[in-house]
Amino acid sequence: MTANLPVARLRRAAVAGVLCAGLAVSVTGCGGGAGEDPDKGTNGVGKLSADKIEAQARTAATAASSVHLSGTLVSGGKSFTLDMRLKFDGGTGEVKSQEDTFQVLRVGEQLYLKASAAFWGETDSAGKLGDKFVKVPQSDPTYKQFRGFTDMGVLLDGLLGLDGKLTKSPYSKVGHARVVPLLADGGKGGRLSVSLDGTPYPLLMERAGGAGRVELADWGQAFPLDPPAKDQTVDYGSQLPTTRNQGGVKPSPSGSSGQGSNPGG
Repeated sequence: MTANLPVARLRRAAVAGVLCAGLAVSVTGCGGGAGEDPDKGTNGVGKLSADKIEAQARTAATAASSVHLSGTLVSGGKSFTLDMRLKFDGGTGEVKSQEDTFQVLRVGEQLYLKASAAFWGETDSAGKLGDKFVKVPQSDPTYKQFRGFTDMGVLLDGLLGLDGKLTKSPYSKVGHARVVPLLADGGKGGRLSVSLDGTPYPLLMERAGGAGRVELADWGQAFPLDPPAKDQTVDYGSQLPTTRNQGGVKPSPSGSSGQGSNPGG
């Protein structure tokens, strides 16, 4: 029996090692627990005050050349799902409302919109527009309603706003990235999670009052932004056909009912 004891001990030690590897960090006896520096390997912003972390996140976002924004915004009882890639000179992606799904593309100041035939209303050409990008004139109310969804500056200004005294929460993760969450008024004024890896970009915004949850990713990553092909584009000049949107759907997640409302505010 004595000769078998070392083997049994080795087996028990191996089992314990496997268990420790599968348990959360800080379990007593598993190593790397209490006493390990939580800021080791981070960008160090977690050591700053909540106000300074927010300021650094805003600075990083403002300096970035692009971002991928996805999630849901709620306003006036209406929900809008966004999946947009944005630059400061335009953007492209999809906006879903409770009534319809829209493909939105802006290159410079030229806006293109692809929507269902139902969106364009009862017109002779409505059936031909369901699979085409329609060039939207700047004088049309539709332009003002949808441009905000492609405006990186407008959306970031609105989304990154926190209302109330800021405090830090324990470190957590957004996907695989480590973050420090900032709570405004204990969470009642919103929650912003800032990356602890590399540049302190904002990675997740949870708006106050359950008004939406938006992830921000692919900061600074290049993507193509070109006008649609001519055979995929319809140009009505300065006058669009009558749209259902002008009497109903108004994609303004800010809660404003004005035609030039800010989708991010």
